[in-house]
Amino acid sequence: MSGNIKTSEIHQMIRVDQAGEFGATRIYQGQMAVMGDRGPHAQEIAHMAEQEEGHRARFDALIAKRGVRPTALQPFWSVAGFALGAGTALIGPEAAMACTAAIEEEIDRHYSQQLDRLNEDGDDPELADMIEEFREDERAHRDAALAAGAERAPAYPLLSGAIRLGCRAAIKLAERI
Repeated sequence: MSGNIKTSEIHQMIRVDQAGEFGATRIYQGQMAVMGDRGPHAQEIAHMAEQEEGHRARFDALIAKRGVRPTALQPFWSVAGFALGAGTALIGPEAAMACTAAIEEEIDRHYSQQLDRLNEDGDDPELADMIEEFREDERAHRDAALAAGAERAPAYPLLSGAIRLGCRAAIKLAERI
């Protein structure tokens, strides 16, 4: 690649984004396992899960196409994502929505930082377009979660803060491992 951005940095972006989308699918699977398909927000969660699955599939294809090494932490993200989704759903529907709002707030920030970096040199319009499209979906998920009562979850500031911190840590780990 020409310009300022290195291939290794692009690979890192793809690796962490694929890991995040995989984690998101597992969070929603955990929520749906607890809440079922008839509970409060079940249709919203199912719709968001479907979008995340589409994001993951597109990142999987990009990993294969570009020969990117996926994260070695995939088994951990599978268990941790499902546990987070199930755990917040066990607290209640608002806590499940608080989880979504917190995660999507961090992903919005993360994708925006990546877009800023990609737009500095414009060398990878395919990746930039994907990230921009997915960021809009993530923002819509956050807004839907807030509208569904995320902020009414028990101990919302603490729950949201802990989930956001965990999300930031997961991003850093997936970038490297």
